[in-house]
Amino acid sequence: MNKLLKISEKGRYEMLELLPNEESTNKLALYFQNFSDQTRIKILSALALKDLCVNDLSKILDINQTTISHQLKTLKDQGLVEYKREGKILVYRLKSPHVNEMMEYAVQILC
Repeated sequence: MNKLLKISEKGRYEMLELLPNEESTNKLALYFQNFSDQTRIKILSALALKDLCVNDLSKILDINQTTISHQLKTLKDQGLVEYKREGKILVYRLKSPHVNEMMEYAVQILC
């Protein structure tokens, strides 16, 4: 009743060896959750244009600084943004240009 139709049992095992394990799929799911939040997408989009501090992001996006800071921490923890210190100010930037490329691709196919 539970018979494979298109591949052999050997093919099934070969595929299972190539698929990401549960730990990897959990990390991927968590990573892609960052793109399901409008505030984080706005922050990432702004940082794709220019490195910015919390205050500037807050003013540009019209979102309070506490929310911006919280979302930046989440994005930093997920490896999407990083910061450099300029005196007392932390200036955030995208950690990789691939983040913006991925968002641009999504916009092209969805919009």
